[in-house]
Amino acid sequence: MSSSTSTALPAPPNALSPTQARLAALNRLKAKSALTSQPPSAPSTSRDAQSAQGQQYVNKRAAVPATSRNMVQEQAKDEAPLRRDPGLGKYFEYDLSKLHNSRGGFLTEDDKDDGRIKSVVEMAREKERQIKMMREGEEPAILVDSSPRCRECGTLEIEHQFLKVFNTTVCKSCKVKFPEKYSLLTKTECKEDYLLTDPELKDEDLLPHLLRPNPYASTYSNMMLFLREQVEKVAWEKWGGEEGLDKEWERREQFKKRKREEKFEQGLRDLRKRTRNNLFQRRQAAEHVHNFEDVEEVIDEDGGRKALQRCFGCGAEQEVEEW
Repeated sequence: MSSSTSTALPAPPNALSPTQARLAALNRLKAKSALTSQPPSAPSTSRDAQSAQGQQYVNKRAAVPATSRNMVQEQAKDEAPLRRDPGLGKYFEYDLSKLHNSRGGFLTEDDKDDGRIKSVVEMAREKERQIKMMREGEEPAILVDSSPRCRECGTLEIEHQFLKVFNTTVCKSCKVKFPEKYSLLTKTECKEDYLLTDPELKDEDLLPHLLRPNPYASTYSNMMLFLREQVEKVAWEKWGGEEGLDKEWERREQFKKRKREEKFEQGLRDLRKRTRNNLFQRRQAAEHVHNFEDVEEVIDEDGGRKALQRCFGCGAEQEVEEW
Protein backbone atom coordinates (compact mmCIF):
# COMPACT_ATOMS: atom_id res chain seq x y z
CA MET A 1 0.00 0.00 0.00
CA SER A 2 1.60 3.28 -1.10
CA SER A 3 1.64 6.31 1.03
CA SER A 4 0.13 9.54 -0.27
CA THR A 5 2.92 11.80 1.12
CA SER A 6 6.15 12.37 -0.92
CA THR A 7 9.49 12.30 0.85
CA ALA A 8 12.23 14.98 -0.07
CA LEU A 9 15.49 13.75 -1.62
CA PRO A 10 18.60 14.31 0.47
CA ALA A 11 20.93 17.20 -0.71
CA PRO A 12 24.36 16.21 -2.18
CA PRO A 13 27.26 16.75 0.12
CA ASN A 14 29.02 19.40 -2.25
CA ALA A 15 25.99 21.46 -3.10
CA LEU A 16 26.34 25.28 -2.94
CA SER A 17 24.10 27.38 -0.92
CA PRO A 18 22.21 30.22 -2.66
CA THR A 19 24.66 32.79 -1.30
CA GLN A 20 27.68 30.83 -2.60
CA ALA A 21 26.06 30.37 -6.01
CA ARG A 22 25.47 34.09 -6.27
CA LEU A 23 29.11 34.86 -5.39
CA ALA A 24 30.37 32.33 -7.98
CA ALA A 25 28.28 33.97 -10.70
CA LEU A 26 29.66 37.40 -9.78
CA ASN A 27 33.23 36.07 -9.90
CA ARG A 28 32.58 34.50 -13.31
CA LEU A 29 31.34 37.86 -14.70
CA LYS A 30 34.37 39.68 -13.26
CA ALA A 31 36.73 37.20 -14.92
CA LYS A 32 35.02 37.67 -18.30
CA SER A 33 35.23 41.46 -18.05
CA ALA A 34 38.94 41.22 -17.11
CA LEU A 35 39.68 39.07 -20.17
CA THR A 36 37.91 41.45 -22.55
CA SER A 37 39.64 44.54 -21.10
CA GLN A 38 43.13 42.97 -21.02
CA PRO A 39 45.75 45.04 -23.11
CA PRO A 40 47.28 43.40 -26.24
CA SER A 41 50.72 43.34 -24.64
CA ALA A 42 49.55 40.64 -22.30
CA PRO A 43 50.49 37.80 -24.71
CA SER A 44 54.10 38.93 -24.45
CA THR A 45 54.18 37.45 -20.97
CA SER A 46 53.48 34.01 -22.35
CA ARG A 47 56.07 34.55 -25.09
CA ASP A 48 58.66 35.61 -22.51
CA ALA A 49 57.76 32.57 -20.49
CA GLN A 50 58.26 30.36 -23.51
CA SER A 51 61.63 31.95 -24.30
CA ALA A 52 62.62 31.59 -20.67
CA GLN A 53 61.82 27.90 -20.90
CA GLY A 54 64.26 27.54 -23.84
CA GLN A 55 61.72 27.42 -26.69
CA GLN A 56 62.67 29.03 -30.02
CA TYR A 57 61.22 32.45 -30.75
CA VAL A 58 58.78 32.55 -33.69
CA ASN A 59 57.65 35.89 -35.11
CA LYS A 60 53.86 35.63 -35.24
CA ARG A 61 51.37 38.20 -36.36
CA ALA A 62 49.87 40.10 -33.45
CA ALA A 63 46.25 39.57 -32.70
CA VAL A 64 43.87 42.19 -34.07
CA PRO A 65 42.41 44.24 -31.22
CA ALA A 66 38.70 43.95 -30.68
CA THR A 67 37.96 47.68 -30.25
CA SER A 68 39.24 50.95 -31.73
CA ARG A 69 40.51 52.03 -28.32
CA ASN A 70 42.78 49.03 -28.18
CA MET A 71 44.01 49.88 -31.70
CA VAL A 72 45.04 53.39 -30.57
CA GLN A 73 46.86 51.94 -27.59
CA GLU A 74 48.69 49.47 -29.85
CA GLN A 75 49.80 52.26 -32.22
CA ALA A 76 51.09 54.31 -29.30
CA LYS A 77 53.13 51.35 -28.10
CA ASP A 78 54.48 50.67 -31.61
CA GLU A 79 56.21 54.08 -31.54
CA ALA A 80 58.61 52.84 -28.91
CA PRO A 81 62.15 52.05 -30.19
CA LEU A 82 62.45 48.58 -31.66
CA ARG A 83 64.91 46.03 -30.43
CA ARG A 84 68.12 45.87 -32.45
CA ASP A 85 68.33 42.79 -34.66
CA PRO A 86 71.79 41.18 -34.27
CA GLY A 87 71.46 39.55 -37.68
CA LEU A 88 72.03 42.92 -39.42
CA GLY A 89 75.63 43.13 -38.25
CA LYS A 90 77.41 46.16 -36.79
CA TYR A 91 76.08 49.60 -37.61
CA PHE A 92 75.98 53.06 -36.03
CA GLU A 93 72.84 54.88 -35.02
CA TYR A 94 72.83 58.70 -35.37
CA ASP A 95 70.42 61.19 -33.92
CA LEU A 96 69.95 63.54 -36.87
CA SER A 97 68.31 66.17 -34.67
CA LYS A 98 71.59 66.65 -32.80
CA LEU A 99 73.93 66.73 -35.83
CA HIS A 100 75.52 69.97 -37.06
CA ASN A 101 74.32 71.16 -40.45
CA SER A 102 77.44 71.10 -42.62
CA ARG A 103 75.41 71.43 -45.85
CA GLY A 104 76.29 67.83 -46.69
CA GLY A 105 78.80 68.75 -49.37
CA PHE A 106 76.30 70.90 -51.28
CA LEU A 107 77.47 74.34 -52.44
CA THR A 108 75.56 77.57 -51.89
CA GLU A 109 75.73 80.88 -53.68
CA ASP A 110 78.04 82.26 -50.97
CA ASP A 111 80.67 79.65 -51.87
CA LYS A 112 81.10 80.97 -55.43
CA ASP A 113 83.49 83.73 -56.50
CA ASP A 114 82.94 85.09 -60.03
CA GLY A 115 81.50 81.76 -61.15
CA ARG A 116 84.43 79.82 -59.66
CA ILE A 117 83.81 77.54 -56.68
CA LYS A 118 85.93 78.35 -53.65
CA SER A 119 87.88 75.60 -51.95
CA VAL A 120 87.77 74.87 -48.24
CA VAL A 121 91.21 76.44 -47.75
CA GLU A 122 90.17 79.64 -49.52
CA MET A 123 87.01 79.96 -47.44
CA ALA A 124 89.01 79.44 -44.23
CA ARG A 125 91.55 82.09 -45.27
CA GLU A 126 88.78 84.52 -46.15
CA LYS A 127 87.19 84.00 -42.76
CA GLU A 128 90.52 84.59 -41.00
CA ARG A 129 91.04 87.72 -43.11
CA GLN A 130 87.63 89.06 -42.10
CA ILE A 131 88.35 88.43 -38.43
CA LYS A 132 91.72 90.15 -38.77
CA MET A 133 90.13 93.16 -40.46
CA MET A 134 87.56 93.40 -37.67
CA ARG A 135 90.32 93.33 -35.07
CA GLU A 136 92.35 95.93 -36.94
CA GLY A 137 89.37 98.27 -36.95
CA GLU A 138 89.18 98.25 -33.16
CA GLU A 139 91.16 100.95 -31.38
CA PRO A 140 92.16 100.39 -27.75
CA ALA A 141 91.42 102.85 -25.00
CA ILE A 142 93.93 105.63 -24.31
CA LEU A 143 95.62 105.42 -20.90
CA VAL A 144 97.99 108.15 -19.82
CA ASP A 145 100.37 105.83 -17.98
CA SER A 146 100.51 102.76 -20.24
CA SER A 147 99.41 103.84 -23.75
CA PRO A 148 102.20 104.27 -26.36
CA ARG A 149 103.18 107.76 -27.48
CA CYS A 150 104.28 109.19 -30.80
CA ARG A 151 108.03 108.84 -31.36
CA GLU A 152 108.23 112.33 -32.89
CA CYS A 153 105.97 114.58 -30.83
CA GLY A 154 105.01 112.40 -27.84
CA THR A 155 101.24 112.62 -28.25
CA LEU A 156 98.92 109.78 -27.24
CA GLU A 157 96.79 109.96 -30.41
CA ILE A 158 98.90 107.61 -32.50
CA GLU A 159 98.06 105.79 -35.73
CA HIS A 160 96.98 102.35 -34.46
CA GLN A 161 97.11 100.80 -37.93
CA PHE A 162 100.82 101.65 -38.21
CA LEU A 163 101.36 100.20 -34.75
CA LYS A 164 99.64 96.89 -35.60
CA VAL A 165 101.14 96.44 -39.06
CA PHE A 166 104.56 98.14 -38.94
CA ASN A 167 105.08 98.26 -35.14
CA THR A 168 105.74 102.00 -35.41
CA THR A 169 104.30 104.58 -33.01
CA VAL A 170 103.56 107.75 -34.96
CA CYS A 171 100.60 110.12 -35.04
CA LYS A 172 98.72 111.24 -38.13
CA SER A 173 100.19 114.75 -38.16
CA CYS A 174 103.78 113.50 -37.92
CA LYS A 175 103.09 110.94 -40.64
CA VAL A 176 102.19 113.77 -43.00
CA LYS A 177 104.97 116.03 -41.67
CA PHE A 178 107.77 113.49 -42.29
CA PRO A 179 107.04 111.78 -45.63
CA GLU A 180 110.70 110.78 -46.04
CA LYS A 181 110.23 108.34 -43.15
CA TYR A 182 106.55 107.39 -42.91
CA SER A 183 105.28 107.49 -46.49
CA LEU A 184 104.03 104.23 -48.05
CA LEU A 185 105.69 102.64 -51.08
CA THR A 186 104.16 100.21 -53.51
CA LYS A 187 105.73 96.91 -54.48
CA THR A 188 106.79 98.25 -57.89
CA GLU A 189 108.55 101.25 -56.34
CA CYS A 190 110.46 99.01 -53.95
CA LYS A 191 111.65 96.81 -56.82
CA GLU A 192 112.62 99.63 -59.18
CA ASP A 193 114.01 102.25 -56.77
CA TYR A 194 115.50 100.06 -54.03
CA LEU A 195 116.27 96.93 -56.13
CA LEU A 196 114.53 94.49 -53.78
CA THR A 197 113.32 91.08 -54.93
CA ASP A 198 109.93 89.38 -54.59
CA PRO A 199 111.02 86.90 -51.87
CA GLU A 200 112.29 89.79 -49.75
CA LEU A 201 109.05 91.75 -50.18
CA LYS A 202 106.89 88.71 -49.36
CA ASP A 203 108.77 88.02 -46.12
CA GLU A 204 106.54 89.62 -43.46
CA ASP A 205 109.15 89.17 -40.75
CA LEU A 206 111.62 91.21 -42.79
CA LEU A 207 109.24 93.73 -44.35
CA PRO A 208 105.65 93.87 -43.01
CA HIS A 209 103.17 95.26 -45.49
CA LEU A 210 99.70 96.77 -45.51
CA LEU A 211 97.05 95.46 -47.93
CA ARG A 212 94.81 97.96 -49.72
CA PRO A 213 92.28 97.49 -52.57
CA ASN A 214 93.68 98.11 -56.03
CA PRO A 215 92.51 101.55 -57.29
CA TYR A 216 92.62 100.51 -60.96
CA ALA A 217 90.16 97.60 -60.84
CA SER A 218 88.46 95.64 -58.09
CA THR A 219 89.32 92.35 -59.83
CA TYR A 220 93.07 93.02 -59.59
CA SER A 221 95.05 91.75 -56.61
CA ASN A 222 95.40 93.96 -53.56
CA MET A 223 98.24 96.45 -53.32
CA MET A 224 101.11 95.76 -50.94
CA LEU A 225 102.22 98.98 -49.22
CA PHE A 226 105.54 99.19 -47.35
CA LEU A 227 106.89 101.76 -44.92
CA ARG A 228 109.68 103.84 -46.51
CA GLU A 229 111.83 103.83 -43.37
CA GLN A 230 111.83 100.02 -43.15
CA VAL A 231 112.43 99.60 -46.90
CA GLU A 232 115.43 101.92 -46.82
CA LYS A 233 116.88 100.10 -43.83
CA VAL A 234 116.71 96.74 -45.62
CA ALA A 235 118.10 98.25 -48.85
CA TRP A 236 121.06 99.91 -47.03
CA GLU A 237 121.93 96.59 -45.36
CA LYS A 238 121.73 94.75 -48.67
CA TRP A 239 123.71 97.15 -50.88
CA GLY A 240 126.02 98.67 -48.28
CA GLY A 241 124.46 102.06 -47.88
CA GLU A 242 123.06 104.68 -50.24
CA GLU A 243 126.25 104.87 -52.34
CA GLY A 244 126.26 101.14 -52.94
CA LEU A 245 122.63 101.30 -54.04
CA ASP A 246 123.43 104.10 -56.51
CA LYS A 247 126.35 102.14 -57.98
CA GLU A 248 124.22 99.04 -58.41
CA TRP A 249 121.47 101.10 -60.03
CA GLU A 250 123.96 102.65 -62.49
CA ARG A 251 125.43 99.25 -63.30
CA ARG A 252 122.01 97.85 -64.08
CA GLU A 253 121.09 100.86 -66.19
CA GLN A 254 124.27 100.48 -68.25
CA PHE A 255 123.55 96.79 -68.68
CA LYS A 256 120.02 97.59 -69.89
CA LYS A 257 121.39 100.22 -72.29
CA ARG A 258 123.95 97.78 -73.70
CA LYS A 259 121.26 95.16 -74.18
CA ARG A 260 119.04 97.65 -76.01
CA GLU A 261 121.92 98.64 -78.33
CA GLU A 262 122.76 95.02 -79.06
CA LYS A 263 119.15 94.30 -79.85
CA PHE A 264 118.97 97.32 -82.16
CA GLU A 265 122.16 96.31 -84.01
CA GLN A 266 120.93 92.76 -84.41
CA GLY A 267 117.70 94.04 -85.88
CA LEU A 268 119.62 96.32 -88.25
CA ARG A 269 121.79 93.42 -89.44
CA ASP A 270 118.70 91.31 -90.08
CA LEU A 271 117.15 94.17 -92.05
CA ARG A 272 120.25 94.56 -94.23
CA LYS A 273 120.35 90.82 -94.88
CA ARG A 274 116.71 90.81 -95.94
CA THR A 275 117.32 93.84 -98.17
CA ARG A 276 120.24 92.15 -99.99
CA ASN A 277 118.19 89.04 -100.56
CA ASN A 278 115.34 91.06 -102.02
CA LEU A 279 117.68 92.97 -104.32
CA PHE A 280 119.24 89.75 -105.65
CA GLN A 281 115.79 88.32 -106.28
CA ARG A 282 114.74 91.45 -108.16
CA ARG A 283 117.88 91.31 -110.34
CA GLN A 284 117.22 87.69 -111.16
CA ALA A 285 113.66 88.52 -112.05
CA ALA A 286 114.84 91.46 -114.20
CA GLU A 287 117.11 89.29 -116.40
CA HIS A 288 115.35 88.45 -119.70
CA VAL A 289 115.65 85.09 -121.44
CA HIS A 290 115.09 85.25 -125.21
CA ASN A 291 112.58 82.94 -126.73
CA PHE A 292 113.29 82.83 -130.51
CA GLU A 293 110.94 81.42 -133.07
CA ASP A 294 111.29 81.15 -136.88
CA VAL A 295 109.60 83.96 -138.66
CA GLU A 296 110.71 83.70 -142.30
CA GLU A 297 113.29 82.05 -144.55
CA VAL A 298 115.99 84.19 -146.23
CA ILE A 299 118.24 83.28 -149.26
CA ASP A 300 121.58 85.09 -149.43
CA GLU A 301 123.69 86.01 -152.50
CA ASP A 302 125.61 82.75 -152.55
CA GLY A 303 122.39 80.82 -152.66
CA GLY A 304 122.55 79.71 -149.08
CA ARG A 305 119.40 79.44 -147.07
CA LYS A 306 119.02 81.11 -143.68
CA ALA A 307 116.16 81.30 -141.19
CA LEU A 308 115.22 84.58 -139.55
CA GLN A 309 114.26 84.17 -135.89
CA ARG A 310 112.63 86.79 -133.68
CA CYS A 311 112.08 87.00 -129.88
CA PHE A 312 108.46 87.76 -129.10
CA GLY A 313 109.40 89.17 -125.68
CA CYS A 314 111.81 91.93 -126.66
CA GLY A 315 111.71 91.86 -130.54
CA ALA A 316 115.39 90.88 -131.04
CA GLU A 317 116.17 89.13 -134.37
CA GLN A 318 118.90 86.73 -135.46
CA GLU A 319 119.77 84.71 -138.58
CA VAL A 320 120.43 81.00 -138.33
CA GLU A 321 121.90 78.91 -141.17
CA GLU A 322 119.91 75.90 -142.23
CA TRP A 323 121.63 72.73 -143.35
